[in-house]
Formats: sequence, C-alpha cells, structure tokens
Amino acid sequence: MAVAILDTSVYIDHWERGLYQDTLENLRRAYIIRHSAVVLSELRRGARGREAERLVARLFELATARWEPSVADWWEAGRLVRKIGDKQDWDIHKRRDFQNDALIALTARRHGATVVTVNYSDFELLRSELQISLLPAK
Repeated sequence: MAVAILDTSVYIDHWERGLYQDTLENLRRAYIIRHSAVVLSELRRGARGREAERLVARLFELATARWEPSVADWWEAGRLVRKIGDKQDWDIHKRRDFQNDALIALTARRHGATVVTVNYSDFELLRSELQISLLPAK
C-alpha cells in the first residue's frame, strides 16, 4: 500500500476549520499515513491553549511511526533552500520556513511517500527538484 505524510497545514486547517474531512477519509483508505517529526514539531510549536496542546500531544502518542530527517536530508535541505531561495529572491524568514518544507519533502522522498499539503506552491518547487509525489488537500 502507498504511504503518505500530511503537511502541517492539513492538520491545522482540519483542526481549526473542520476542512478536508472527506479527503482525510479517502487518504486513510488509499494510504498508510506516517508522521513527520518536522510536522509534529511545527504543530507543537504552534499549539496555543490547553485543547490545542492536548490535541497535538495525542497525535504524537498515536504517531508510533515517526519519520525524521537524516543528516543527509539536513545537508541537502541547505542546498535546496539556497538554490530555490536565490531563484525566488526570498528573504531570510521565508527561507527558514521553507527549510522545514524541504526536510519534510526529503524525508518523504527517502521513504517513497506522497506529501499531502495545502501549501502546494512551495512543495511544487521541491517536487521539481526532488521528483517527489504531491497531493493537494482539497
């Protein structure tokens, strides 16, 4: 069965706005969902309030298969952020944010997983460099 990683934006939109219920149900039927350590960290960093903290902690507990970037992924992410950031003329803040996207994409590539994201434009830049599989959340 195919494997997918959900990007942080999918969780946030689902939890805060109730979006993507049908998409998530379809994903559960078609993919094994794995969790990115980068996404889990981003979710924890952004959790505001007790309920949000509990929700993220519960996801962390349920995410028994947590995929993390390797040293080689970190090294390659630096090259990608520099190359794409220079081409797009991004400031340092955008480059910092994009680094996590690069780490998620590189981890997915290493495992042959599809990245499911709302942030399709940034991941599309990575797809063209890394030949990863992307699926927009709708």
